[in-house]
Amino acid sequence: NDMRNNFRTYQLAVQFCRLSTSLKLPKHLSDQLNRAASSVALNLAEGSGRSTRADQKRFFDISFASLRESQAILDLANISTPQLLELADKLAAHVYCLIKSCR
Repeated sequence: NDMRNNFRTYQLAVQFCRLSTSLKLPKHLSDQLNRAASSVALNLAEGSGRSTRADQKRFFDISFASLRESQAILDLANISTPQLLELADKLAAHVYCLIKSCR
């Protein structure tokens, strides 16, 4: 519970997931976005529970890749919602910093 309340990057990922999965998209893109956006938050959560830096970094890398996949889907779907795109950029910066902190 502590992680969910105090881990700012996780909170951003949850917000991103909720916003992105509420979009009306073609089914194939919607399904893929649901998986990718939820993967961002799920891998942040799992990584934060790991005890070694290397283990944490592995999950944060997966989270970052899932975010990039989500952003590509938004591009393919021609989504230009400023709030969502800015949130994705902010989240990417946060996850990138987490990855760097694991080195």
